[in-house]
Amino acid sequence: MLKWALIFAVVALIAGALGFTGMAGAAAGVAKLLFFVAVIGFVLFLALGAYVGKKISGG
Repeated sequence: MLKWALIFAVVALIAGALGFTGMAGAAAGVAKLLFFVAVIGFVLFLALGAYVGKKISGG
């Protein structure tokens, strides 16, 4: 998902440089959304991993 966020960010930069401001804004919005979804997923899996790791190790 982070890969797609980077791709959309690059598309937004190129579109902005070429003058396609509407498309650049939309691509930047999608990139931002995908980035935050990836961060939330990372934090969620990190917390779940820590919780399950404690249960498995008996701590």
